This record gives sequence, structure tokens and C-alpha cells, in this order.
Amino acid sequence: MIKLLAVDMDGTCLNSRSRMTGRTLEALRRAAAAGITVVPVTGRCLGCIPHRLAAGTLKQDNTPEGEKNGDLFRYAVSSNGALAVDIRKKQVLFRALMLREDALSLLGMCRARGIRLGYASHMGHRYLMEGKLLTMAGRLIYGRDAWGVCCVKDMEQAVRESCREVEELQFYFLSGSAEKELRSLLADCPRLTAAYTGIYGEVYSREASKGNALAALEAYLGIAREETACIGDGENDLSMFESAGLRIAMGNAVKELKERADYVTDSNHRDGAAKAIERILKLQGL
Repeated sequence: MIKLLAVDMDGTCLNSRSRMTGRTLEALRRAAAAGITVVPVTGRCLGCIPHRLAAGTLKQDNTPEGEKNGDLFRYAVSSNGALAVDIRKKQVLFRALMLREDALSLLGMCRARGIRLGYASHMGHRYLMEGKLLTMAGRLIYGRDAWGVCCVKDMEQAVRESCREVEELQFYFLSGSAEKELRSLLADCPRLTAAYTGIYGEVYSREASKGNALAALEAYLGIAREETACIGDGENDLSMFESAGLRIAMGNAVKELKERADYVTDSNHRDGAAKAIERILKLQGL
């Protein structure tokens, strides 16, 4: 019996327009109503959990009454496993944050090399973006999910002066060589690791992973690995597969994830996550 359902967000529960469909939301609601612990496991910070999922759970303004999901999830893994939190108790269950010195060192090296990058970070569950243009682009792309975004003038200064620890740094590639140059710099940062998409790199502590955070949450809840199902699409979901008994890859997932999956569902363009959840519920007679 599946007792915990760990679901990635971007590329999994969200389509290519970064939107969650009604079918996916309803499938998650059905799972939660059936007593399955639904856990968003995401590269996003907690403040940018998709609004349709978080409505009524996290503090957001102007939430339509019909979209309140206060009982949908209580626990979340954010920033690629840097944190696992009990939202109701406001308690951190797992923490693997970047050392401030490492974050500042990497930012400084990127500046010194003149790499063409856009800078963002996760600190205090918020999404900080450097400069008005990048912030506007982020709010345009993520829409209402960007309620947790705030603009800073200088990322190094923001990191240096903040009382919050750094959960993750993000580097948006503004030139064809930017990713290669960032990878080269990270080779000299032994305490850091990264995951990449076509447009940005996510850098975080080597101790942080979705798998480590999910395993810590399972231990806290007394749920066995065999009682956990997970759904994902990206390379940052590989570690999550190691902490789950039932591993489901999206149709749009990277090759490595599909090879390790117990089965592959449809793509995020065709409600693949919803179909996988519906299948789990059917097999359990729920």
C-alpha cells in the first residue's frame, strides 16, 4: 500500500506553460482524501509552490474560495532537497544549506570571469532575483506562482547582508558558453553540486538532494521506502527514485530517469502525473 506520494512540480505536475491542470489537481486531492500523504518535492523554494496546490496552505493573498486546498499537503521538500518542512508546525525536518562563504565565492568567481549570467537565489523560503528585468521575466513566466519573488539590486550584497542561509543559487544562461563556464567553476567547489536545464543551472549543497530530504521525511513519519511512490521528470529526481519503492517517470523525462523507473506514464502535456496517480488509487481500490 502506498502511504506517501512524492511529486515533482515543474515538468511533472506542471505543463510546459508552468500551469497545473484541473485533472492533476483533482488527482492530488483524491490521493490526499484517501489518506495518502502528498508531498511536493521540488526545485522551487517554498514561497513559489504552485498557487493552485498551495492555496489555503501557504499564506497567499486573493485566493479564490473554490481553490482552497488547506488539507492537500502538510509537508514539502523544497530547493532541490535543501529543506524538508512541516508547514503546519513551521518546523524544519531536514536541512542541508549552502555555506555563505561558498555562495559568495561562487558569485564572485562568476563576476570576475565575466560570465553572462542572470542571478537568483533561494533564501528564507523566498525567491530573490537580481535586477528588474530578470524579476519581470520571472513574474511573467510563473504568473501567480511568482508571489514569493522579490527583486534585489546586487545578489552578492543580498547574500552577505541577509540573516537567512542560502538554500540554493540559480544562474540563468545569457550566452551560449555560460553553462560550460559555470560547470568549469563548479569543478573547484567541492561542497557544491548542481542540476541543469536548458536555460539555467541550480547550485546547492552536495548534502542536499531530493532523495536525502525524502528519506528524512519518511523516517520522521514512520513510512517505509516500499510505502512511498514518486513521480518525476528531471535529473534532480534521480536521487528521489532511490528513496521510493514505486518509481514513476514522466513521458517527457530524461533518459536516465526512464531507465530506472518502474513504469513510464504520459507526458506533462497529456496529464501524465494525473494518470499515474489515478492508476495508484485504482490499484489500491481507492
